[in-house]
Amino acid sequence: MWSRVVEIMFGWWLLISPFVFGYASDETALWVNDLVCGSAVITFGLSSYWRLTRHAHLLTISISLWMIVFAYWHGFSSAPPESQNHAIIGLTLLMFSVIPNDASRPAKSWEATLESSGS
Repeated sequence: MWSRVVEIMFGWWLLISPFVFGYASDETALWVNDLVCGSAVITFGLSSYWRLTRHAHLLTISISLWMIVFAYWHGFSSAPPESQNHAIIGLTLLMFSVIPNDASRPAKSWEATLESSGS
C-alpha cells in the first residue's frame, strides 16, 4: 500500500500549495481546485485501506485527468508555476493511481511455490 501513502502525501501537497505558491485571494478557481482535489485524493487514498472500498484509489484517475485539463485551461502555454504544479502532480498521481494495493506482495503462484518448497 506504499502507493496510497504517496498519493496521500501528494494530496497534502495540493492542500498547502496555495500557500507555497502564494495564490492571490482573488484567484478563487485556483484555491478551490487545489483544496477540492487535495481533499479528494486524500479521501480516496485513505478509503482504499478499508476492505469494502479497496478500489477507491482508482477514482484518483479522474482527479488526475481533471488536474491536467485544468493546467492546460489555466494557461499552461505561458507556464505559470501553478499550472506546472497541476500538470506534474496530475501526471504523477495518474501513474500511482493504477498501482494495485498489494503491489509489494509476490504473486500468489510464487507464494504457493515458496510454501511447497519449505522456504
